[in-house]
Amino acid sequence: MLNKIVLSMASLRLLSGSIEICAALIMLRLNEIDKALAVNASLALVGPLVLITTTTIGLVGMSDKLSLSKMIWVVTGIACLLIGILKK
Repeated sequence: MLNKIVLSMASLRLLSGSIEICAALIMLRLNEIDKALAVNASLALVGPLVLITTTTIGLVGMSDKLSLSKMIWVVTGIACLLIGILKK
């Protein structure tokens, strides 16, 4: 039987991928650079949100197996990723 946490994480990633594919199809249908760029910009919200959500679900599932120091290292790594992605 599948672990509920793994199933939740995989489901979110499938949803994210589906949103990306739909956005690509919308871009093709619109066939205009400015509108395609607007669709692409909206995806900038989806990616980090899915990353944060799936990582949070995974960490909650592993919280009983990780020591506090390891949890701090994981959170620090995620913070570095988000700063690198979102910083302009």
